[in-house]
Formats: sequence, C-alpha cells, structure tokens
Amino acid sequence: MLTFALPFPAIDPIAIELGPLAIRWYALAYLTGLLGGWWYLRFLARRTPGGPNDVQVDDFLVWATLGVVLGGRLGYVLFYKPSYYLANPLDILKVWQGGMAFHGGVLGVLVAIYLFSRLRKLSFLRLGDLVCAVVPIGLFFGRIANFINGELWGRPAPDVPWAFVFPHGGDVPRHPSQLYEAVLEGLVLFVVLHLLWRVTALRERQGFIAGAFLAGYGISRFIVEFFREPDDFLGTVAAGMTMGQLLSLPMILVGAALMIASGRFRSTEPNGGGRAA
Repeated sequence: MLTFALPFPAIDPIAIELGPLAIRWYALAYLTGLLGGWWYLRFLARRTPGGPNDVQVDDFLVWATLGVVLGGRLGYVLFYKPSYYLANPLDILKVWQGGMAFHGGVLGVLVAIYLFSRLRKLSFLRLGDLVCAVVPIGLFFGRIANFINGELWGRPAPDVPWAFVFPHGGDVPRHPSQLYEAVLEGLVLFVVLHLLWRVTALRERQGFIAGAFLAGYGISRFIVEFFREPDDFLGTVAAGMTMGQLLSLPMILVGAALMIASGRFRSTEPNGGGRAA
C-alpha cells in the first residue's frame, strides 16, 4: 500500500529537438560539467604554484573528455557486463544505448592525467589535485540528468515523504537516490575539496586533494548504495555489497593512503599565483 509518494516530474529527456537533431539533458549535463570544470580548473591553476597554464588547461579538456568517455564505457563493459559484451563485442560501440561506469571514468581520467603530465612535463600529482577538485561539478550535473531520465532510481521507500514513483520503477515509491548522489558526490564533496584547497599547508602537499577526492567519493558512493536499487542483472555481488560499494572500497583505501603519503611530496615552489598564458 502506498503511504507516501511524490509525482515524478514529467520532464522530457530530450531538452532540444530541431528536426532530426535531438539534444538530450544527459548530453547537456556532460557538456555543462566539462565546461564548468574547465572554467574552475583555470581558476585553481592560476592560483596554484606549479599548475598548468591556460593553454595547457584548454588542451587537457580534450584529454579529459576522452578519458571520461572511453574509461566510463570500458569500465561498464568490464565491471558490469563482461560476459554479455564478450559474446557481443560490437555492442561495446553502441554508447547511445547507455552504459557508463563512473569508476571506469576515474581510471580513464587518471590515464589521461598521467600521459598529459608526462608529455607537458607537469607534476602528475599536482595536476591530479587540480583535476580531482573539479570532478564534483560533473558529478552533480550527471546525477541530476539521471534523475530527469528516471534511471538509477533508489530502493523502495513507502514511508519516506520525499519518495517518488519512477516511470519505470514499478508502482512503489522509491528513494530519489540520484539526488542523494548529486548532493553528496557533487555539492558536499565540491565544498569540502575547495575548503581543503584553500588551506595552504594542504595545497602544498601534492596528492592530498586527489586523495581526499578518492576517499570522499568512495565514502559517499558507499553510503548512497544503501538507498540505491542494485542493478537487476547483478544484485549484490559479495558479502551483501553492491558492485558500486565493492568498487568504492579500493578508492577509499587508495585515497587515504595518498593523503597520508602526500607529506612526502610537498611543493618546493614559492607561494603566489600560478602561471597563466
């Protein structure tokens, strides 16, 4: 019996339609996240000794985009449906059918940071700090798009006043877990990382902000997974944990280790504004 339920907002997943051209909210979320991240990365880099200059930030945007898309797609293929895609390898290319994994996107961006920092002779840890401080912007808009699309909904919550009946989630009210993730992984994590970056002693510890992001995201995702409906084709995978929780554990451990070890990689450059082209 339905106790509480809010009507799901009837928002068309297609934001703009011009003849055969259809632009979806999800695409706009990616675009907004990338452009917002690009602007904020410039802002941080100009104020961080040893950071990339404006031209390098502009160039890295392309690398980051490829890292997110390729890593996110391959991560979904390997982490969530390896047997299916092994039997149907051509379906890997059908990205329009959905299927992106954030943990895979993280690995893709890490590879992009490593290759770009080697090519441009930048500090891998310093660039990683700056990029990780920016990521929550994209996470926020991405989770809002998930909510608009009515996907990745939460577990049944018939007694929760803010529960929604999602169009494809049956007739039971569910947690709006996408909004929980937007708040925790997006807004809260963004504010925490920005406040940490403002502390000079922490900003000088190369790798600290990156470690804080990895641990912070891992903890946020682990918590939200208790309210998010597990993937129907996976369910729980080990010790009652979902795949999202299982993949978040190494992020928490690596993040904590990086924060501790960052004291060995202090910046030796003088305080002051970073380089800008």
